[in-house]
Amino acid sequence: MKAVLFDFSGTLFRIESAESWLRAVLEAAGVALPASELADKARALETAGALPGGASPVRLPAGVAEVWRVRDESAELHRAAYTGLSRQVPLPDPALYDALYERHRIPAAWAPYPDALDVLSGLRERGLRVGVVSNIGWDLRPVFREHGLDRYVDAYALSYEHGFQKPDPRLFTVACEALDADPGGTLMVGDDRRADGGAAALGCAVHFVDHLPAAERPDALRTVLDLVG
Repeated sequence: MKAVLFDFSGTLFRIESAESWLRAVLEAAGVALPASELADKARALETAGALPGGASPVRLPAGVAEVWRVRDESAELHRAAYTGLSRQVPLPDPALYDALYERHRIPAAWAPYPDALDVLSGLRERGLRVGVVSNIGWDLRPVFREHGLDRYVDAYALSYEHGFQKPDPRLFTVACEALDADPGGTLMVGDDRRADGGAAALGCAVHFVDHLPAAERPDALRTVLDLVG
């Protein structure tokens, strides 16, 4: 292997819990809810799939279903999809829906998996080039910079910047070309078997990890170092 591509959410980083997400936004807005009501609202938002990087929607409302399918193809579609889902849950102030969306885009809302630093630095030490290939509607580079991981990433291929999303092979092609890497010598690591598995169409090897809370997945990425030899 000469290069490794990584997915972002659920692979290298994990979003905060729905309750932490909602609490932070309510506190910033000066809105107080009883603890039990806050917990209920957080569970409802999670069921709705309103937290990007969190659980998928249990049910897609008719007005959101179409935009959900292509949500990662532009910043506008991404915002529309997730604020549309969050609006299924009644909140005290309509401004909170946009505030929730803005909250998930800041570095403080994300944490790298415990082994991410060691694995990325290990790949750099071995001379492998690293790319991040993400279905997303906003610039995640500041998240990597804030957490000290940007120095280990050589290229980013973000769906909203190109107008197509995984599993479309074109997004993986963008990443491989940016790394000057032959797909046959490239490993794609992700948590979504359909989206990330699209790299196989180019001839990339593919390895999957489970999308779990960080505390439940302390060392799954370390297998990557064994796979690249």
